[in-house]
Amino acid sequence: MLELLWLAPALPLLGALILALCGGLLPRRWIATIGCASVGMSWAVSVGMGFAYLGGPHRAFRQSMYEWISAGGLQVSVGLYLDPLSLVMLEVVTFVGFLIHLYAVEFMAAPPSPPSLRARGGGTGGGVRPPLQTWRGGKGGEDPDGYGRFFCYMNLFVASMLILVLGDSFLSLYLGWEGVGLCSYLLIGFWYRDPANGRAAQKAFIVTRVGDTALAIALFLLFARLETLDIQGAMGAVGRLGQGAALAAALLVLGGAVGKSAQLPLQTWLPDAMAGPTPVSALIHAATMVTAGVYLIARTQPLFEASPTAMMVVAVVGAASACYAAASALAQYDIKRVLAYSTISQVGYMFLALGVGAWGAAIFHLVTHAFFKALLFLSAGIVIQALNEEHDIRRMGGLWRRLPVAGWTFLIGACSLSALPLVTAGFYSKDAIIWAAWSSPRGSPVLWAAAVAASLLTAVYIFRVFFLVFFGDRAREVERRPGGLMIAAVIVLCAFAVLAGGLWLPPSLGGFDPLGRLLAGLYGAAVGEGGHGEAAFLGISSAVSLAGIALAYLLFVRLRQRASAWQPSRAHLAASRFFLHGWGFDSLYDHLFVRPYVAATRLGRDDVVEGIYTGLAGAAAGASRLLSAAQSGRVRNYATGILLGAVLVAMVLLIR
Repeated sequence: MLELLWLAPALPLLGALILALCGGLLPRRWIATIGCASVGMSWAVSVGMGFAYLGGPHRAFRQSMYEWISAGGLQVSVGLYLDPLSLVMLEVVTFVGFLIHLYAVEFMAAPPSPPSLRARGGGTGGGVRPPLQTWRGGKGGEDPDGYGRFFCYMNLFVASMLILVLGDSFLSLYLGWEGVGLCSYLLIGFWYRDPANGRAAQKAFIVTRVGDTALAIALFLLFARLETLDIQGAMGAVGRLGQGAALAAALLVLGGAVGKSAQLPLQTWLPDAMAGPTPVSALIHAATMVTAGVYLIARTQPLFEASPTAMMVVAVVGAASACYAAASALAQYDIKRVLAYSTISQVGYMFLALGVGAWGAAIFHLVTHAFFKALLFLSAGIVIQALNEEHDIRRMGGLWRRLPVAGWTFLIGACSLSALPLVTAGFYSKDAIIWAAWSSPRGSPVLWAAAVAASLLTAVYIFRVFFLVFFGDRAREVERRPGGLMIAAVIVLCAFAVLAGGLWLPPSLGGFDPLGRLLAGLYGAAVGEGGHGEAAFLGISSAVSLAGIALAYLLFVRLRQRASAWQPSRAHLAASRFFLHGWGFDSLYDHLFVRPYVAATRLGRDDVVEGIYTGLAGAAAGASRLLSAAQSGRVRNYATGILLGAVLVAMVLLIR
């Protein structure tokens, strides 16, 4: 059965190829069938791989297909590698990806919205769907809205992610790494008729290229020192690197992970990535692209274990990103930008866990986050579409009875994100990280305090959105209701946002942790290994979560009218703008990098470069005029020239 592993990435890739060649000629139902069936069959293969792997001796399985490169000392084969880590990623990517594809079938077939959200005073980060000629067509040759193009990109995205997590060499991993980067550019800018969407796609592509360059340099360094690009071979030989090279390689790998996972200081692309359609936001921010950095660090665990300094940097970056993004999310008004900053914060938790050595806890939170964050995005998409592409939560309210499906599903997702005690998956995974930040030998009270503070802010900002959108007196007209596939997708995600907590229970609640035992072969101790005081810290994190929810209820339900009449001070307004604009990182980078670079290019184009070519052209023209003057047609001048030349040659011979 394991020999069929190659089908997992091949099926979405085949679907993308068919849609790329024939998508513009196929009816809508065939496009949707090809797009969903290819990912669905990939998920079925993944389930089969899971049963076959778990039913065996739990040894890593390697599938080599052909030799890719053989040049000198560089030997690279195209192969796949299945172990507990890649198996978990395989299941999550295909399952969540399949549900998002089903949701997108009806979401992307909706009528067009008004041409410009910003013209209507909407949010600052939501994607704007341009007006199109035909949306509910289905005849061959009619695909003006890019329905086939959308599913082609989505399938290619899933295939690239699977190549990334299953590749047995760093070169295969890097191929998938760049593939998801390319697809993110195509999907974020999918509605390219709006220039703002195109700029958001370019920003994501350029910023992540910074991290990709760091990762490429890391691979060059590893190959130069270890003479192999095989991941397992290189990680097994990390001891040959030495402290300095190990630290340099680990920090460069971290640079790549920071770019792809939108962590400080390369986090600025993610909020603007909301320009893409909602299914794209769910796919990028839930189980795929932003978790690629977490997977990369987890896959190169021996490299980071060899450098305690690099581990500490990972933990600090994660803690800082978690707090930074949670504070920024509190000031956002665009519902999708709130969730974007939430993604940065939650991935920060994963980085924190990796940095303190809680490898299993990081992967556990990756799994639960995939479910509840996809659920939140898809529920938000129902609201946005029902209100005709409205993104601003200040223009919403009173939707609980009008959109009960969206209300209940968003509530369940919000409870899981805010770690509502005992009943949500997010509680168990986040508590494992908070406990590790305190109890791990690499943990510290500062890291623990940062994790707890971010947890409090998380509960406040997500329930702020919930109360403003679904409660209150403002009653917006619901223009569109979700279809059956959209409802089915969010209901399934609701179940997993609650039940996935059963993958790990802390010792104080029974210690049942199948995921931890699966990953123990890679990372040693199981996720659920407890310690003295673990139950007390479980109570602290529970109290923090409940306090955040209560505070949000007090501020945005009980005191909502009083707050609307309150006149903020200048200091409060300045602080709000500071957090609204992500602590000014965009402005800082604009002044430090963008403007100097643009000025340099203009200087080079207008003065230096153009002056060089103008000078060369002038010199050539002057030489041409000089030589042309010698061609006078007078024999007397020619004879004089011959005589002077002969005299010059004679003088040279005499001198020699």
